[in-house]
Amino acid sequence: MTKYTQGHPSSQVGLYVHVPFCVQRCTYCDFNTYTGLLSLEDEYVAAIVQEARLRAERAISARARTLYFGGGTPSLLALEDLESLVEAVRREFRLPWGAEVTLEANPGTLSPSYLDGLREAGVTRLSLGVQSSHSAELLLLGRIHTWRDAVGSYEAARSAGFDNISLDLMYGLPGQTLEQWQETVCRCLDLRPDHLSLYALTLEPGTPLAETLAMGDVPAPDPDLSADMYEAASELLHGACFWQYEISNWARGSSPAPEIWALPPGGETEAISPAVSAHNLIYWRNEPWVGLGAGAHSWFRGRRWSNLPHPQAYISAIWDGHLHGYSDTPLLQTTLDGELMMMGLRLAEGVSDARFHEASGHHLHELYGHVIDRFAEYDLLEWNGERVRLTRRGRLLGNLVFQEFLLPEE
Repeated sequence: MTKYTQGHPSSQVGLYVHVPFCVQRCTYCDFNTYTGLLSLEDEYVAAIVQEARLRAERAISARARTLYFGGGTPSLLALEDLESLVEAVRREFRLPWGAEVTLEANPGTLSPSYLDGLREAGVTRLSLGVQSSHSAELLLLGRIHTWRDAVGSYEAARSAGFDNISLDLMYGLPGQTLEQWQETVCRCLDLRPDHLSLYALTLEPGTPLAETLAMGDVPAPDPDLSADMYEAASELLHGACFWQYEISNWARGSSPAPEIWALPPGGETEAISPAVSAHNLIYWRNEPWVGLGAGAHSWFRGRRWSNLPHPQAYISAIWDGHLHGYSDTPLLQTTLDGELMMMGLRLAEGVSDARFHEASGHHLHELYGHVIDRFAEYDLLEWNGERVRLTRRGRLLGNLVFQEFLLPEE
């Protein structure tokens, strides 16, 4: 039996809504997305509203802390559909007014009137999938926007009153040079965004880009060059008053960070600034969330489950009252503890002994002293008796560290 409390009162959850529709599938994408199915939009939105009602009935005490629309391309949804989804979450999960509501959006899909409507619907934060400022790189990735589209969408969002905008960028692309990557980062910094997410390209089997690489039509990414790109971006962002608060995420700070990969003020990431993603912090702290929509995953009260991935199958299942979806698994204490460490160490704040003890009932050194001490000797972890966190060097070798916190199943 698990005694896990998930690090936060179980009545507080993050709400994720998956929108699987795309105009064109990116060449690197292996997410649960579909083209040519936007005609299902009305049925799909109605099913999510129904799922929200059914889920809330089964978890009466659950209250939403945040709401996040991911995809796919959530900005393809009609405004009235987005409004109905936000209203459903407010009604069923008592999402408070003023809570963070994030919408992922593709540049070029945002008109001024649409942005005004998003603000009226309650969206407070935009995450723009810019990826690159270079046309050839955008073409390689299968993106349908240009750098000019990205700048136009960003400026229109500012004009609409959005004061929390994040830009997603991708590095380690086939044929990408360090200079091209630095130019993209600098161009984005010139826009003065509030938040940046930088991701190394992962070539997933079966994707068009992976197949193109296998055919020898593009050069293989250089992992050493990717590491250089990561470090170069870290330097540029630190100089622009951004705090790196997670391995791949930076927020503009209320004050400059004393160093790259600095411990946040008071050890709490929220103290950096309001630009920190409150919703994503829920994931990294291994706190509970509920996912709505096709293929959406949930983690709540010691269980993990996911919905059926295809939109049509998902719609049918919801109206039939089947909420078990694709998988539904109770998790053991050892798994939960290990995942808390794996996710929490991605944050610059690391994992405090107090937070870990509250969540698991154990002290950090009691369970993981041998791992902590060993990696501290290698200068990959630092431990002061109250908190364990990756060192600046350790954040480059995080995967090597994370796997050591997975204990054998009970």
